[in-house]
Amino acid sequence: MFGLDFPNDPNGNDFDDYQIATRKTAVYSQDKALEYLSLGLCSEAGEVAGKIKKIVRGDYEGKGAQAYDEVRKKILDECGDVLWYVSELTQLLGFKLSEAAESNIEKLRDRKARGTVQGDGDNR
Repeated sequence: MFGLDFPNDPNGNDFDDYQIATRKTAVYSQDKALEYLSLGLCSEAGEVAGKIKKIVRGDYEGKGAQAYDEVRKKILDECGDVLWYVSELTQLLGFKLSEAAESNIEKLRDRKARGTVQGDGDNR
């Protein structure tokens, strides 16, 4: 699915296959892995936000569809970098990426059922 060499398991999970692939591209010191991955995640999320900020500011207005398509592609690339760091961080914490995705959707479904999707706080 991702154009990478994933295990050919018909019962596999795309998230977990992606996580296996990220391990093959990981180059960082294991003694500072938590710090490295956390800071990298924040940095890449900031790059996503920075590109969106430029759209909000109007940097691409009047520059045509091609400019807008290019910035959308750049945002997509940065989202991929965010995903890489999330994948590596969940691995470091001893979880599969699919577990993070499943846990998140279960939490959101529960919040929706209770009418608490909007608002703030972890325990709503």
